[in-house]
Amino acid sequence: MKKIFFSMAFLAILVIVLSCNSGRNNTHGSDPLVSHIDSSVKAGDDFFLFANGKWFKQNPIPPSEQANGLWQLIQDTINAQVRNICESSAAIKDPPSGSNKQKIGDFFFSGMDSVSLNKKGLADLKKDFDRISAVKDIKELLKEAAYIHAVAGSPMFRFYVGQDDRISNKHAIFIYQGGLSLSDRSFYFDKDSRAVMIRGKFLEHLTNMYKLMGYTEAAAKLAGEHTMKLETALAKASRKREDTRDPLKNYNKLPLAKLKASMPNFDWDLFAQTAGLKTVDTVIVGQPEFLAAENGYLKSFPLEDWKNYLKFHLIRSLSRYLDDKTYLESFSFYSTVLRGVKEPKPRWKRVVEQTDQSLGELIGQVYVDEYLPKGTKEKLQEIGKSIMDVYAERIKNLDWMSAVTKEKALKKLGTVIIKVGYPDKWKDLSSLQVDRFSYVKNAMSANKWEFAYNISKFGKPVDRTEWDMQPQTYNAYYNPSNNEIVVPGCNIIVPGYERTMADDALLYSIIGGSTFGHEIIHGFDDQGCKYDEYGNLHNWWTTEDSIKFFARTKLIVKQFNQYIAVDSLHINGELTQGENIADLAGVIMGYEAFKKTAQFKNKEMIAGLTPDQRYFLAYGLAWMINMRPEAVANQVRSDEHSPAKFRVIGPLSDIPEFYATFNVKQGDAMWRPDSLKVKIW
Repeated sequence: MKKIFFSMAFLAILVIVLSCNSGRNNTHGSDPLVSHIDSSVKAGDDFFLFANGKWFKQNPIPPSEQANGLWQLIQDTINAQVRNICESSAAIKDPPSGSNKQKIGDFFFSGMDSVSLNKKGLADLKKDFDRISAVKDIKELLKEAAYIHAVAGSPMFRFYVGQDDRISNKHAIFIYQGGLSLSDRSFYFDKDSRAVMIRGKFLEHLTNMYKLMGYTEAAAKLAGEHTMKLETALAKASRKREDTRDPLKNYNKLPLAKLKASMPNFDWDLFAQTAGLKTVDTVIVGQPEFLAAENGYLKSFPLEDWKNYLKFHLIRSLSRYLDDKTYLESFSFYSTVLRGVKEPKPRWKRVVEQTDQSLGELIGQVYVDEYLPKGTKEKLQEIGKSIMDVYAERIKNLDWMSAVTKEKALKKLGTVIIKVGYPDKWKDLSSLQVDRFSYVKNAMSANKWEFAYNISKFGKPVDRTEWDMQPQTYNAYYNPSNNEIVVPGCNIIVPGYERTMADDALLYSIIGGSTFGHEIIHGFDDQGCKYDEYGNLHNWWTTEDSIKFFARTKLIVKQFNQYIAVDSLHINGELTQGENIADLAGVIMGYEAFKKTAQFKNKEMIAGLTPDQRYFLAYGLAWMINMRPEAVANQVRSDEHSPAKFRVIGPLSDIPEFYATFNVKQGDAMWRPDSLKVKIW
């Protein structure tokens, strides 16, 4: 989503006591922080492998996954719980029509019915393909594009309703560059061997998908080549990903009449009407030059090319809900080629994940009742508050920020809303129809409901109580327009502490640092600092403070630019700087909060480790993620988050207390001179 800065947390959070055992030690085996250590690696050379290497050696990446580690362990736990919800719902005889469990059960059943899926093939999309084939002009083409936006994907551009960056209590229509089938424009132009290989495989994939749609070999090859040319043109007109991060440069509010005048080939009235919008007066355009280029492409590329392009985007977005041939063709490119995954997940796991994705709001209600431990909200709020208090202290003591900006920063911090656990009210999905007869139609219905729900917000007051994640979603986010942090309840899981409370070193490193500390900083990083306490895009910094701040962020950009993630591919420090700033500040604030605990003050030893050692090892545990090289390469090109390894070694290389704890010396790979250590918050 456009304005929500996700942590991609792969977080590990505390487990609430599930039994009367309240001891600090893990009673089910060796301490995970100790048992994961690879003593063959020097801590000061690669702390990521030092902290996690033994676990990686003992737990190779499964053939059906792109990564393995803490996130996968926790996701497996969640999947098992959601599977129980799905299977028990599907087993109910004659459930009340329209009930949550009827919809969950029928959606799951339709996905598990592989016999019917393979018998149907693409039959459930035939009318859609026929309608696109019958398009005679650009007006009809735009109606089909609007339809696909509602039921499947986002061809041509991104289009949605969200909070106006400058008037956060009002909804606005946003139009952003988009419409690419590869995850970043760089895939279409980079000249390294991996990018060249991916382009070749993508062209093969396009041809194969058109053949599945019934094209002859020659027609499929030609359609694939033309779609590739069309998408390459769209990619050329797109801004680089790092250039889309600045909210000021990507905010262009225009009267609809001006947008229409700049795009004479595009009937925006027709598109908006088909999408369900009425009385549109203004729109916010992210990248005007992209739309100007696309306006020209509507005429310079033949109508037939655009029709083929729409067909591909329809089937690409829905392939996971179709027959095995279609699914496996999509899997072979998007999972195997792009991410190195060797084989598909079992059908039950795929269907569980897709049911959760489509009906997450309904599953969430059952999940909270049946699986979320009581006391989750209270404990998460407690730790969140401790981090907020530490951050307030740090702002007051900054040596580079002026008093006037400190006052405004503290005011913004004081208005941050923390949402944890689950929402107090749920969305009303009573109008959503689900049955057992068509998996893809069920998915399209769910997509259509979500699209209509988003569109319906236009012209209505902003509901600041709304959540954009479900309680069973293992992630967290900061939303600058609401000035809020949201941490879903399932983040309560930590493998290795299933029946005891983890000690404060883990809790304050993983919950305090990697979650709350990280997310709070998104309100003050290179993007968040441009939003005020009301969530409005407004510069509240003095010019001198801004200069000092961005001088410091340049250091972290330079630091991460130097890291080689895979092959010869460097991390993009400019693109990842917001997440890197949040990681660095988060682990520091978690440490400061931990120092106030009894465990730290009493120098309590656990499993032979000092409090400091446990804290930093727990930070390594929080990012215990081993990824395939293909997945790492894809992430570096298309994601604002650094790969897990560098989310550990990068921030820790800047923290003196880490050096002291693990005796990091000059000559060690992670050692950095004081002049290069990044100090921001």
